[in-house]
Amino acid sequence: MKASTFLLGLATGVLGSAVAVLLTTPQSGKELRSSIKAIKKNANDQVQDLKQQVTNIKNSVSTIKSEVKETLPIFVEDTKASVAEWKEETAPIRQQLQQEISALQSSVEEIQQQISHFQNSKVKK
Repeated sequence: MKASTFLLGLATGVLGSAVAVLLTTPQSGKELRSSIKAIKKNANDQVQDLKQQVTNIKNSVSTIKSEVKETLPIFVEDTKASVAEWKEETAPIRQQLQQEISALQSSVEEIQQQISHFQNSKVKK
């Protein structure tokens, strides 16, 4: 079922029931007219309130959008600067760690060679 068909049926039902209620009401014509005016005024007030809320939401979204446009580039630049500074500060430590890792690898290779020589000399005996 299409939404437009459903909404048309719903609107027709609401209108029909409203007419039926108006025609079968126990109020006098004057009371009915004043009741309808009050309902209309209340509905208009609610519509105006809704319009105001929508306008406020639009303004809030616009404000947030402009603030994001202003602050996001600053945040990105600050983040880039912080990362660059961190890399610069940790560069000596990284170099030292790489040197220590190379030294450990060399030590491991020497130990492996010594073990290999030891095993070869033991096998010959």
